[in-house]
Amino acid sequence: MSVEIVRKYLSAYGLAERVRDFQVSSATVELAAAALGTECARIAKSITLYNKDGTCLMIIAAGDVKIDNAKFKAKFAFKARMMSHEDALSATGHAVGGICPFALPDGVSVYLDESLRRFETVFPAAGSASSAVEMTCDELERASRSIAWTDVCKLREA
Repeated sequence: MSVEIVRKYLSAYGLAERVRDFQVSSATVELAAAALGTECARIAKSITLYNKDGTCLMIIAAGDVKIDNAKFKAKFAFKARMMSHEDALSATGHAVGGICPFALPDGVSVYLDESLRRFETVFPAAGSASSAVEMTCDELERASRSIAWTDVCKLREA
């Protein structure tokens, strides 16, 4: 089970005890926020995109933002293209709804979007469609082994 792999992975960072399992789905930003009793913006969603070479490029962003295509293209020099559910599972080892930046196979490039930094703690998924883990942005940066912080998102229109 992916959540157990993530829990074991996070134990190396002293974060395993923070993994929360729910009796309800947390597979979307809205469902995760409801399960946690928090605002959607604090959900650290994993956006899986095809990298230029076909591998996985993952952007971890606040739940109230979306990729800004112009910013993304300026940063990465190619157009953002979402991975299919099958390719995302194959690339990350996690199914859609539980994709997270932890316990990833080699070759996945993780970037953290600046939209997260406005929060003291955020809630990324923990490997299943009914789990999450609370952590600071510094803890997220370490545990995700991210390449860098970036600014490639914009607020969603209401």
